[in-house]
Amino acid sequence: MAMEKICVDTVEYGYPQPGEKLIVPLTSRDRREAFLLDVTRGQVNLAKVTHQNRAKQIVVLLRLDLEGPPHRNPDGEEIPCPHLHYYREGFGDKWAKALPHGRYRNTEDLFLTFDDFMSHCNIIEKPKVQMGLF
Repeated sequence: MAMEKICVDTVEYGYPQPGEKLIVPLTSRDRREAFLLDVTRGQVNLAKVTHQNRAKQIVVLLRLDLEGPPHRNPDGEEIPCPHLHYYREGFGDKWAKALPHGRYRNTEDLFLTFDDFMSHCNIIEKPKVQMGLF
């Protein structure tokens, strides 16, 4: 997570509409590590959104779930939504925690939350993403 990430291209992406998914390729500054930034929108519940940062195609480093069900951690603790899943050795992304105080300004504003998530993932050269009407 601490590694600085940059967008690999100058493409202008559209924030996904309900039921759609966006995948943006990222890389480390030295271009030795590849990452992906995902945004998935719910089709029925329009407020249900997942922002995710992956490494090596399948390793979830950090995932922000908005407007979903609560999550139960392996130790039995229940974490309400919104919450963050984070990579933990031996568990993958099976652990979640409440949002850190002050890290996310307003989780009801999808674009602001997306920007905060990219900052949380240490994406220092962010992709160009246009918000559509939704």
